[in-house]
Amino acid sequence: MVSELRRRPKAVAVALLVVTSMVWGSTFVVVKTAVAHFPVLDFLAWRFLMAGVLLAVIRPRALLRLGWRKIAQGAVLGAALAAGYVLQTYGLRYTPAAVSGFLTGLQVVFTPVVGWMLLRHRPGARTWGASLLAVAGLAVLSLRSATFGAGEVLTVASAAMFAVQLVILGRWASARDAYGLATVQLLTVGAISLIGAAPSGLVLPSSAGLWAAVGLTALGATAFAFVVQSWAQSHVAATVAAVVYTTEPLFAALFAWIAGEQLGWGVLAGGALVVLAVFMLGLGSGPEPALPEPVPAAEAPQDPAARSAAAGSTARDAPGVPVEVPATA
Repeated sequence: MVSELRRRPKAVAVALLVVTSMVWGSTFVVVKTAVAHFPVLDFLAWRFLMAGVLLAVIRPRALLRLGWRKIAQGAVLGAALAAGYVLQTYGLRYTPAAVSGFLTGLQVVFTPVVGWMLLRHRPGARTWGASLLAVAGLAVLSLRSATFGAGEVLTVASAAMFAVQLVILGRWASARDAYGLATVQLLTVGAISLIGAAPSGLVLPSSAGLWAAVGLTALGATAFAFVVQSWAQSHVAATVAAVVYTTEPLFAALFAWIAGEQLGWGVLAGGALVVLAVFMLGLGSGPEPALPEPVPAAEAPQDPAARSAAAGSTARDAPGVPVEVPATA
């Protein structure tokens, strides 16, 4: 496994992201059941603090060697992640698990748009077409009721926040700091959730089933998943990771169906449009060109005309790169 990882890190990264998507998809039903009997912020506090502390205890040096800059980056990522999970988990209270999974999959449509807003890389026509198709899927999903309800709105907002985290992580992640960066993110989410739950008092899980839900999501869907995500995104671009995450709503619908949730034609048809939109976006994106490397001062051309031409070339290359989200830095 170690030799394969060194020889084909991108292939291993994609395979691990698929496993992560399956784990995340399996937890929609678990979380929906848990928050029906447990406060949302308390559940998230226990889940993320347990996962973050576990990672810190296993490899404390990975956290200590980060440095203040990386710790600050992890905190920013954790804040975006916290917003996404709070919105998604509250949304799950009012939305079927399968629908929540499909709507969470919209993060792949939001990812290039967020990359455009934050990093100034313009989406192409395919992105806008995929977005319109996704909106059509949302419309079909909403036909199951008179209006597009609060649960669906919260879940779509969570997908946007997950896209923010995905884009920034793709910019900041490195294989060396993946473990420590994941640890800081999880501790940040846990701390934010704890602060939110503090006014009413942090509640302990009241049954073995709730403890099992906290433990399952903390270990598999949080500690394992976010270490994998941080490492994988140091080897693949954010758009590639987002495309792999399109399998998450499929796994969510599958596990919801196994758990006995009824999937009507509106859910299936709307979900199919959403998945088609994200695949349309992902499969159409070609390989991403590398970002232009800075020219060392010693190698910079000395002739004024040459310096002007070089500056013009750099100016043309940087904003005009036909890529929706940049490769990892």
